[in-house]
Amino acid sequence: MAAARLMIIAVMLMSTIFISSADPDLLQDVCVADLASGIKLNGFPCKANISAADFFFAGLAKPGLTNNTFGATVTPASVQQVAGLNTLGVSMARIDYAPGGINPPHTHPRATEIVFVLEGELDVGFITTDNKLFSKTIKKGEVFTFPRGLIHFQLNNGKVPAAVIAGFNSQLPGTQRVANALFASSPTVDDVVLTKAFQVGTKEVEKIKAKFAPK
Repeated sequence: MAAARLMIIAVMLMSTIFISSADPDLLQDVCVADLASGIKLNGFPCKANISAADFFFAGLAKPGLTNNTFGATVTPASVQQVAGLNTLGVSMARIDYAPGGINPPHTHPRATEIVFVLEGELDVGFITTDNKLFSKTIKKGEVFTFPRGLIHFQLNNGKVPAAVIAGFNSQLPGTQRVANALFASSPTVDDVVLTKAFQVGTKEVEKIKAKFAPK
């Protein structure tokens, strides 16, 4: 009998932990972000005076420029562009790729991502924590999902420009490019860490760091 009671108490405690670790329900209709506020919290404080403009963004209508090192440009529509997304747990982005352009391996620590191909054809993939690659070629009208926090990429394998619309289950998913994090951090990661991790010499590490140095 005592063992049964202890089991019930344990189940109740576990249920409480799981419930408390989830995002809370909204306590109001909207909380438009006050991006200029100096208050620090997990998200953004609400501003007092709001309008329809706080929920509008036209930035995804046109292709982004792709004349850069990677031949790809991400145009975000997160809470930083659409203040009305604050506390709503969603955001979007448009990604444009020149022929051969790549959105390099990166992660979104706070969101799962799903992409819908507007134009072109892409090789996409993600890598699990046991280093297994899941990849596929996707075309116009098709979708692919990248699980939260896992390293993933998109490559335009065609001879014409490509574009996708990406959806995230976070108002601010965050993006961390793997190469930039390792070779362009501030302060920089010690060469000995990188030479041992990648099994290369110091000259190779310094050469890569130079490529990622701010112009």
